[in-house]
Formats: sequence, structure tokens, C-alpha cells
Amino acid sequence: MKPAGLTDVLIKEEAETDPGYGCPPENRDIKTHLNDGIVNIDKPAGPNSHQVTTWVKEILELPKTGHSGTLDPKVTGVLPVALGNATKIVKVLLLSDKEYVCLMSLHDTAPKDRLEKIFHELQGPIFQTPPIMSAVKRELRIRNIYELRLLERNGKEILYKVRCEAGTYIRKLCHDMGIILGTGAHMHELRRTKAGSFDETSLVILQDLKDAYVAYKETGDETRLRKLVLPVEAGVKNIRKIWIKDSAIDAICHGADLNAPGISLLEKNINKNDPVALMSLKNELVALAKANYASEDLQKMQKGPAATLVRVIMEANTYPKQWHKNKAEKTA
Repeated sequence: MKPAGLTDVLIKEEAETDPGYGCPPENRDIKTHLNDGIVNIDKPAGPNSHQVTTWVKEILELPKTGHSGTLDPKVTGVLPVALGNATKIVKVLLLSDKEYVCLMSLHDTAPKDRLEKIFHELQGPIFQTPPIMSAVKRELRIRNIYELRLLERNGKEILYKVRCEAGTYIRKLCHDMGIILGTGAHMHELRRTKAGSFDETSLVILQDLKDAYVAYKETGDETRLRKLVLPVEAGVKNIRKIWIKDSAIDAICHGADLNAPGISLLEKNINKNDPVALMSLKNELVALAKANYASEDLQKMQKGPAATLVRVIMEANTYPKQWHKNKAEKTA
């Protein structure tokens, strides 16, 4: 059975999913929804990412939360905060590509053609040394700039958009552009507009989250809260997917790699060593893994390890055990 809404997938083996186990993300009860959810906070200027994440934890009365990457206190915008069990995918969020809109101030005027040339030349791999005030070791490293586009210019004030690899320091990018231009430059304002699959279309302000949770506690109406908190599966929209049979799920939840007989469907364009999300036939996120082969090879495989487990997300025993340690090849 193919999950609803799927079209561009390869069928390896048709399979049915037992409605008595698991639950489609949209049908989870509100307690499970919160514990397996992500809220895309519109971070305000002032607090740091850790403080905002702590406020979300306190608002929703949860034991733990985790965020998608540090934003400096003055930086605003997209900050996906994982809730409860969903914190298991924080590493995926941390490593996801990011997009920013930056207001850069030049220290002297620069010709427009020279500015546009610099924006063009800096697209691709660049060398960066993290700034002195950073949370990582200060050593030269390579980061990829996928898009660097001039949006607007007003004298020495330059507004631009940058889409880049995780771990790129935009403050340092501004500084380096100033050196190349020979004018000097610094970052004046910065807003993150995208982190992985999260963008500004699903942003939530802290006060709205608080109001929705209070309304739920006082009246039992969970409608607004459900709209603000997204299921954990929203965090892997940008990752290629493999849908697995019910019989393989519990073995994977206990640490087994995915073997070829456990695959029912898979997305096209998976390459060897790509990160993949292992999904149930109800579209639940089971685990994160690394593909051992490309899509076409995976579709043809009859046995052997298809994907190497990276991180289990689903709680063990959600689906019944249908495997034995010495026969994992047949079931997982």
C-alpha cells in the first residue's frame, strides 16, 4: 500500500500496514504530538538561541527541547525547536543548509560592478576561519555558498540574500567581502529565512505559542496548538525517503540496519552514502540512515544491507517484534 500523496517513488514490493500499530502523524493524540513535534520559532532580537529554546520548554511543560543551530542574540528569524523525543533529529537540523537576508554596511563606497563581481565570485566553496567569539575551534575550514544575491543597495548599505552550508559565519563573510572590496565592511543586521525544510511560512512567535497552550490547558481546545506545532516528520522533508514494511520496523528500533527485504517503496534519485529517512507505510519517521546503494540498485536488491542505521527516532515496541537476531536478514 502506497502512503497518500506519494507519486514519484519506486515500488520494490507492495506491502500492507496493520492499522492496529503505529499512527499516521496527523492522527496522534495531543500529548504524543507535542512530544514528537517541532515548532518553528520566529526568534526575536535580544535572547540567544538557548534561552529561546528554554522558554519553549517551559511554555509547553516539556522535559527537554533542542534547537537547530545557534543564532547570535541580535539575529532574528527561523529557529526550529525540537520537542521531547523529536530532539533526536536535532543533528539533522544542525547540518541542514541555511538561508539568510543580511544588511551589510560598507565603510566606504564601492562601484556597483565591482560589488556584483564579488557576489558572483564568492559563490561556491570558500575558506573561513570562525570569528574569535564563536562556539567552535578557530581553524581554517571550507564552507559552500550556494547562492549570494544582491537585493538592494542604498549608498554604503547593502542588502543581500545568502544560501549556504551549515556552519557558515555571515558576520565573517561580510568582513571578508569588505577586505576584498578594499572598503572594509561589517554585518549590520541579519535574519535567518530558512533552515533545512523550515522557512518563514511556518513561523510562530513565542506569545502565540503561549496563548495556544494556555487555551488548550484551560478549555481543552487543541486546534490552535496543533497548527503551531509540526510533527517531527516536518524536519526530514528535504531528505530522501525509504518506506519500510511493518515487519522491519521493530528490528530497526532495536538497532538493526535496514536489509533489502524490509523495503517496500523508495524515492528516486537516492545516491550511495546519501542520508535517508526510514519511514513506515503510515508516513511515520522510524529512523535516520545512510544509503548503501543508489535507488535503482536498492530496488533490485534481494538481500543484504540496504542502509546503515544512524539514529533511531521511533520508540521501540511501537510495532510488534517479527524478527530474530539470527534471522535479521529475512525481516529487517
